[in-house]
Amino acid sequence: MARNNQRDRAATTPVSETVDGGLAELVPDRERPRARTLLLDGAPQSHVDPDDPTYLSFEYQRRLGHVVDLAAPPNRPLQAVHLGGGALTLARYVAATRPRSTQQVVELDEALVRFVRRELPLDPGARIRVRSTDARAGLAKVQDGWADLIIADVFAGARTPAHLTSTEFLAEVRRALRPGGLYAANLADGPPLAHLRGQIATAAAVFPELALTADPTVLRGRRFGNAVLVASDRELPIAELTRRVATDPHPGRVEHGRALADFAGGAAPVTDASARPSPAPPASVFR
Repeated sequence: MARNNQRDRAATTPVSETVDGGLAELVPDRERPRARTLLLDGAPQSHVDPDDPTYLSFEYQRRLGHVVDLAAPPNRPLQAVHLGGGALTLARYVAATRPRSTQQVVELDEALVRFVRRELPLDPGARIRVRSTDARAGLAKVQDGWADLIIADVFAGARTPAHLTSTEFLAEVRRALRPGGLYAANLADGPPLAHLRGQIATAAAVFPELALTADPTVLRGRRFGNAVLVASDRELPIAELTRRVATDPHPGRVEHGRALADFAGGAAPVTDASARPSPAPPASVFR
């Protein structure tokens, strides 16, 4: 009993450690006994509830969770690649909702991975392999057509690195996806949404089917925020994705087809030669 009490107290105490990307902190969730929010240099990165890995707190993670749910019929195992690890929230979600899935996580910050796995251990039965390398270099090692699902959620200093925003990068994504596989990317932008429009044009140059989901105020360019871009070589489940996003605690909107092309507004695809990191969020975002 004393050992359990010590464990419970530890779960309610913030812990921190300096990692390659700055100061990593795991802050307790007041409403969920063992849940933690991961912060890097004060910026929230992800949220994990070890008692319920299917609970996705952040809006963008819920939307990525919808993509996971729609990637294949319920309970069917997936072969998934996660570019960017954070607290391994989406990998835990896949393992919980689709047992026997095989997953590869690519996370450059090896110290962060050690910190997260020590404080929030993975289920030993989960088939999750973590590689500590650059996301694009790790993707290059994935076999052709291996993945049912690839999720990109990579930020360095709250910005997506430039080499993960180009047509050359997305060509590597498509190479690693099986026919009919899904790609989902967490993008962050604010007015005038030039980065987001450019990423839509870039994806459209590689994939025939696209959808974008975000808070309507972000899509209208009224505030900085996250958007999830979904791409595939097959028709996307737009109706079901729209229904799920509309019924989230913070309802979002889904754009696709002509409306999404109009939103992109004639933006040019990004290449390795022209790529830039995503814009830095304003300080007010994290207040």
